[in-house]
Amino acid sequence: MVGMTNPYAEWFEQLRSEYGEQLGAMPLPEGLPEHLRQLIAQHDEDAIQFIIKLAWQFGAQVGYAAGSRQGATPAANIPSTPRVQA
Repeated sequence: MVGMTNPYAEWFEQLRSEYGEQLGAMPLPEGLPEHLRQLIAQHDEDAIQFIIKLAWQFGAQVGYAAGSRQGATPAANIPSTPRVQA
């Protein structure tokens, strides 16, 4: 597998180049950066993967919910967004 690229690594690098500055300015909850540094220092790959799996799952749920709402009647307190047609 030497020389083969990892599609996830490429995708994450693309996202980092596009959104890195914006996300870099976003603070993490208090104590989380220190906890992550500790996990990295301890080489606790299982805990790091667990955190990534949680984030991935939460992101998937948000994406699914957003996709499910498309075409649904918006709630009264949420302004509707204009739709662009090609």
